[in-house]
Amino acid sequence: MTRSNFLDSPPDSAELTDYDRAHMKDYMRVFDAATDGADWREAVAVIFGIDPDAEPERARRVHDSHLARARWMTEHGYRQLLRGDRR
Repeated sequence: MTRSNFLDSPPDSAELTDYDRAHMKDYMRVFDAATDGADWREAVAVIFGIDPDAEPERARRVHDSHLARARWMTEHGYRQLLRGDRR
C-alpha cells in the first residue's frame, strides 16, 4: 500500500521547509536504514509503502531523494531546526 502524503522528491531548498518538518521521521528512518546497511528496496517498501518490483524507477527516486535530504538535514537543516526558524 502506497502512502500518499509524501512527494517523490522532497523540495530542493537551502532552507528548512514545512515538508521537512512534516517528514522528519521518514528522513530519520531512511537515514538509519542506510547507515545500518539495509537494502534500499526493503527500506522504501517499509517506510514509503512503494513496491520496488512494481515501480523500480519511482522507488529508487523516492528512496534516494529522501536519503539525500536526510543527509542534508544532518549536515545543515538541523541548525535551522535548533534555531526554530519558521521561514
